[in-house]
Amino acid sequence: MAAAQQQGKGKARPRVQVFESEEALAVALADYVRHLSCQYVEEKGAFTVALSGGSLIRSLRKLVEPAFVGSVDWSKWHVFWVDERVVPKDHADSNYFLAYNHFLSKIPIPAGNVYTMNDALSAEAAADDYETFLKHLVKTNALQESNDTGFPKFDLVLLGMGPDGHIASLFPGHQLLDENKRWVSFLKDSPKPPPERITFTLPVLNSSANVALVVAGQAKAEAVREALGEGDHEVAARRLPVKMVSPEEGMLSWFLDKGAASKLDSS
Repeated sequence: MAAAQQQGKGKARPRVQVFESEEALAVALADYVRHLSCQYVEEKGAFTVALSGGSLIRSLRKLVEPAFVGSVDWSKWHVFWVDERVVPKDHADSNYFLAYNHFLSKIPIPAGNVYTMNDALSAEAAADDYETFLKHLVKTNALQESNDTGFPKFDLVLLGMGPDGHIASLFPGHQLLDENKRWVSFLKDSPKPPPERITFTLPVLNSSANVALVVAGQAKAEAVREALGEGDHEVAARRLPVKMVSPEEGMLSWFLDKGAASKLDSS
């Protein structure tokens, strides 16, 4: 680990860690997830995790290796999706398909603890269905609710970031960045294929107890520099959604390799 900033509650500065390689990042991420899992299972008997897709899933690969897999109580995990593409679950573009092949199929999480979005519905109907399901889990105390915001409070949200600064399926300049009432929304005009997607809204992301942004590669260095820089938050956020990730009462941690961090001020 090459660098770290102070971490604190709420709107305090995020914890930023820079690793010599993506491999070292993956090891640290596995240790971080294991630690949180053990903490929440001990405290409340369950661990609620929301996953995005893309390169993030590859970064979780160390968790399925012998050094980690046996030290996690997978039976207490409850897995959700931050966003999903409106395609069948066995489609190459499906976030579930990616997560299942490279992560979930390799660990003993009960099938009933994996909460996928309904791929038989339209984008709008699937978003409504997933939001209704989350509200049911909150009502039955299977999922916590944020005291401050009234949105669901996941123990951990794991996010990647695109070179354009998008997170989940929240893209630069898109109207969904302004959504502040829905828990789950949809879009039919994604600038990246496939065009139809379902996504958690920013208030849900920002109600989480812990958010980890996992970013590797030189291609994302400029977005990382701008996201972690000062400047006009509102103006920057419209073109860089990752800058809008700021948990209300939780902890934000960045995991960067040297490539992604190469444009940060080393001072």
